Amino acid sequence: MLPSYEDICKDKKKYAKSYMKQYQNCDAVSGKQLAERYVKDNCFVVVNPSQYPLTTEEMDAVYDLPYERTYHPMYEKMGGVPSIEEVKFSLASCRGCFGGCNFCALTFHQGRTISSRSHESLLAEAELLTKLPDFKGYIHDVGGPTANFRHPSCHKQLKVGVCPNRECLGQNPCPNLEADHSDYIALLRKLRDVPGVKKVFVRSGIRFDYILQDPNGNDFLEELVKFHVSGQLKVAPEHVADHVLALMGKPKHEVYQRFKTRYEKMNQKNGMEQYLVPYFISSHPGCTLQDAIELAEYFRDTHCSPEQVQDFYPTPGTMSTCMFYTGLDPRNMQPIYIAKDPREKELQRALMQYRFPENASKVREALRKAGRTDLIGNGPKCLVKAEKKEVKAREDRKTSRTSNRKNGKGEHISKNSFGREKKDKWR
Repeated sequence: MLPSYEDICKDKKKYAKSYMKQYQNCDAVSGKQLAERYVKDNCFVVVNPSQYPLTTEEMDAVYDLPYERTYHPMYEKMGGVPSIEEVKFSLASCRGCFGGCNFCALTFHQGRTISSRSHESLLAEAELLTKLPDFKGYIHDVGGPTANFRHPSCHKQLKVGVCPNRECLGQNPCPNLEADHSDYIALLRKLRDVPGVKKVFVRSGIRFDYILQDPNGNDFLEELVKFHVSGQLKVAPEHVADHVLALMGKPKHEVYQRFKTRYEKMNQKNGMEQYLVPYFISSHPGCTLQDAIELAEYFRDTHCSPEQVQDFYPTPGTMSTCMFYTGLDPRNMQPIYIAKDPREKELQRALMQYRFPENASKVREALRKAGRTDLIGNGPKCLVKAEKKEVKAREDRKTSRTSNRKNGKGEHISKNSFGREKKDKWR
């Protein structure tokens, strides 16, 4: 039984507890039926356990249906749907995600147990793509919520369900995690050999920490670098402050750094010049201005200038949204900092793009608020230049210090308002 609707409206702690109970019961195998009482209306809302994940055969049957593979003709008069171009020649290979990102609602939408299509189904669809009149030989993506997840995170899940109180990855990967890319490598190789296919790209996000957990992860990384990156590989480290990453459900920053080093070395080994495109989020629950400045300093030190950044906003069904509303971590009920003030959210976002001239005033404001005026100026470590009036005030202070001096007799010499020197004995 969940807390009543009236209770969660009045008490944020009960709201957080209600959310956590729902989160722990969204698995098809281990989840229980839940009920929330509405006292005023004298009724209950009942939540039944989740549907079982699709089997490979069921997924194949869904994707074997004769889809039109384009948008409805009604959109033609509006100029069509431009986004169709990115997905039109992409293959969905899996459903579900055990990544455990707390700002993502996939746990509720598709579950944490992976379902995947057979190689035969995907090869048949690839052959179908080659027969389309506007196909140029390029499969844009082979993936899903996370491209490199092709099987459940451990063999126990199909029998007893996913663990309700443990993450598969995150900052402390489960010892039962079965990280293995061999099936995905085999699939990509087969797709490359389909007649009419010139190149197969992987553009869905990949979990870099999962690659590092695979004892043979370098085999997959080399395959990826040599054949499936279109110049840039999308990854999502999201932040650099470990306590913020813990609230996000993401691995520690040093894990991303290890992957970055390995990726760069793999490119060098194969004579490739390809880059990582990292995604970051500002003002996530737990993130303070100091944390945002730490992220900006990381961009400075790594010469990274992100063109696209994302400010956290609450979306239904996510743990991060529960944190944002309640100010609590529902896993342990500990209070956490929440940046709710619109201006602070603007400042955190501006810090991520501190190099943009239009953000200069916001960056200065953020640094002053955080007591980090050492980062304002022309020094190599500064994030933003001082305003002209600040520079003038600094020069005036410097002039004042040099004009106030002692002569050889120990007298203090300064200038009066008329520019004439006056002498005062030091006391």
